[in-house]
Amino acid sequence: MLLKENNTELKRQINYNVEKIRSDFPILSQLVHGKPLVYLDNAATTQKPLHVLHSLENYYYKQNANIHRGVHALSQEATEAFESSRIKVKKFINALGKNEIIFTKGTTESINLVAQTYCRKFLKEGDDIIISEMEHHSNIVPWQLICEEKKANLKVIPISETGELIFEEFEKLISEKTKLVSVVYASNSLGTVNPVKEIINLAHSYNVPVLLDAAQAVNHLELDVQELDCDFLAFSGHKLYGPTGIGILYGKVNLLEIMPPYQGGGDMISKVTFKQTTYNELPHKFEAGTPNIAGAIGLGAAIDYVSNVGLDRIAYYENTLLEYATDKISTLSGLRVIGTAKNKISVLSFVLDNIHPHDVGTFLDFEGVAIRTGHHCTQPVMDKFKIPATSRASFGMYNTFDEIDILYNGLKKILEVFK
Repeated sequence: MLLKENNTELKRQINYNVEKIRSDFPILSQLVHGKPLVYLDNAATTQKPLHVLHSLENYYYKQNANIHRGVHALSQEATEAFESSRIKVKKFINALGKNEIIFTKGTTESINLVAQTYCRKFLKEGDDIIISEMEHHSNIVPWQLICEEKKANLKVIPISETGELIFEEFEKLISEKTKLVSVVYASNSLGTVNPVKEIINLAHSYNVPVLLDAAQAVNHLELDVQELDCDFLAFSGHKLYGPTGIGILYGKVNLLEIMPPYQGGGDMISKVTFKQTTYNELPHKFEAGTPNIAGAIGLGAAIDYVSNVGLDRIAYYENTLLEYATDKISTLSGLRVIGTAKNKISVLSFVLDNIHPHDVGTFLDFEGVAIRTGHHCTQPVMDKFKIPATSRASFGMYNTFDEIDILYNGLKKILEVFK
């Protein structure tokens, strides 16, 4: 179940103080329906530490001004804070330069940006785009839209009954007609971690660029875009203990330079006349209008926080939680885990016999337990497993083994009540 082999030295050195971490997240101390909050909906959004909250407060209290063009002190301070976050992102994912880091609203906008710029320019009738069967809707619909417009083909890599991508089928799908591959690094509904390095290597042997949807991977796995050699990578701040409404598109410079702008407006221009407009240099060419300044600063603070704890320590701890939770709830009669890949992040989806997931989620809410129920914006995955929805518990750096016991006891009560 663990992503990494058992490592005795890592176990010895991990020294993971979850109670100290929990004290940094004030929302976790509240009561829900009179019971302590057990927040297990981290795949939807993560909670925010004080370090992030203080960064947002500091911006609006002391630095609030528009960026890049102001000569006054507040504008210069805000610009410095905003651009320092870009540098933090660059280091966090090991990009070559800060001009490869584009601020967006989130993963969804990042993917749409590539679809509406790169693909609009280079996709032709009869060409192919390849995605997988486990994609989030935001990594399906943008490609459907551009394929319909360009009369191109959207091809889908199937997944197995364990929720793993069938690589041999990908080898059959890719060809000289393929113009882009876009796959999820880690599935939000199954937890599956895809063999993205192998996917990228095969795609590059056909000179095909690859976009990685890293929305679920970013707070569980160390990302190194140079080592992966991906051409684009997208993630959202709110999945990384940062604010909502901020995200990142990483792109290789040689690709970003030949892509047209995504939106027109202020700051993405160099010169505007009624006859012609010339565009700004990277990354500003893709950042039209006033950006989410506070969100970018908050994302930088979130990166600081996560880096201080250590992603390797977080990943190891979360996977011990996943292993414990999987083993524990699997003992319940009538419960089936959906997504049993060997390599997983801390996502645990399941169904209970003859009990709708919405009933499960409602019952658990009155126990103080927050999980996600539904199709998780992956309806093709639900179709694959012939189910309407799942219940999903997803773990973060601040969750505990005691909280898993509370989840287990809640599920046990549900089974007894519905029996």
